[in-house]
Amino acid sequence: MTKPHEELLPSTRRALLHRVATAQAEGRAPSVVASVARDGEVVWSAGRSMVDGHAPDENVQYRIGSITKTFTAVLVMRLRDEGLLDLGDPLEKHLPGTGAGEATIGELLSHTGGLAAETPGEWWERTPGTARPDITDVLGDQPFRHPAGRRFHYSNPGYTLLGSLVEAMKGDPWEEVLRREVLDPLGLTRTSAQPRAPHAGGWAVHPWADVMMPEPVEDLGLMAPAGQLWSTTADLARFACFLAKGDGRVLGAETLREMRTPSAPSQAGSWDGTYGLGMDLLRWEGLSLAGHTGSLPGFLAGLWVSEREGVAAVALANCTSGPQIAALAADLVKIVAEAEPRIPEPWRPIAEIDANVLELTGPWYWGTQVLALRLSADGGVELGPLAGAGRAARFRDNGDGTWTGLDGYYAGELLRVVRRTDGSVSHIDLGSFVFTRRPYDEGAPIPGGVDPQGWRAF
Repeated sequence: MTKPHEELLPSTRRALLHRVATAQAEGRAPSVVASVARDGEVVWSAGRSMVDGHAPDENVQYRIGSITKTFTAVLVMRLRDEGLLDLGDPLEKHLPGTGAGEATIGELLSHTGGLAAETPGEWWERTPGTARPDITDVLGDQPFRHPAGRRFHYSNPGYTLLGSLVEAMKGDPWEEVLRREVLDPLGLTRTSAQPRAPHAGGWAVHPWADVMMPEPVEDLGLMAPAGQLWSTTADLARFACFLAKGDGRVLGAETLREMRTPSAPSQAGSWDGTYGLGMDLLRWEGLSLAGHTGSLPGFLAGLWVSEREGVAAVALANCTSGPQIAALAADLVKIVAEAEPRIPEPWRPIAEIDANVLELTGPWYWGTQVLALRLSADGGVELGPLAGAGRAARFRDNGDGTWTGLDGYYAGELLRVVRRTDGSVSHIDLGSFVFTRRPYDEGAPIPGGVDPQGWRAF
């Protein structure tokens, strides 16, 4: 039986190594390094080719590009959870004078704020950050390309604004806040804004010849919150596990679940995915993955985690283009998920239960459709169809005889148990829908009433 944190099977390890080696060779990358974590622990790492004369391992830094955005999003969600802002707030409320303040914080997080994809000046990834001393230099005179909130349009300047928001509300530089509030609590000691040895150098590989040219390494200045960070596969694998499960010192599980919920329309193209709050959301050959990708001149990065399978994978390369690094990281998750399926946790009965809640379990009818209400191990309830597709949701107990929807059609809606004067249950009210123990129960306040002749045969 597979136990948590035990090593992967030799056949799985070889399949992972083969996938990484193929990506490095066919993608003509100077080096590729990858790590896989399962149930919160790094269980496999491998590097191909050389960095400073040695095969790279899980502790060699690479630049991670836009995976930095997910770190910035975590900082913004911390501000929200601390009660300092709301995702529906316009940016102008907390960071006035940018010229893009009509976009909300949530829209900036999900790339639906309508801002331009890039800065108006020179290619910012190859330009020293000192060339952009003011926020207007990364937005320009016309920062919007689309009406705010109307469509997904990936925006690097949008995350510059979010980084400036963090600095304004915390009173410290973005890098310092990130170190204090995220990196140190999670033990990400090899993640930093500037490279620390051992680290890889970035290269451009000639498209038609096996020769290389070093890429410049620029400090991105104000654009840092969009792509500055350097990290290792070991650090990023731990970060990916945090994105799936949360950590009370940084963000709780419910907030991370909110970040992994689609907040933008599906993206056009071959990738079956959308975007949450600072995270790409991807359907990959039957797996639901959350994470991010990244690129800067000389570097490629991919990070994905499957909450259901408890598997995370990170892949990094030091070349401007070549290997399909996002697909590589996704395939590493898939290899482990298929070769060593997760062993379910053993079923155990609930230690303590409220009899008033227990009597609510079982079938309920919305019109003639039958649904089942089940009590979950965490004290909440789940409502969904007995079979087939239909509206289903989990609900959190509010402690006053009501429950709040956590997902699905009923996310945010209130489930309320209505009792008769004698204490017996009359019906469940859920967002104006009446659920009864019998189809069209004449004793319940069914909207529109019930035909007085009742059920009949023709």
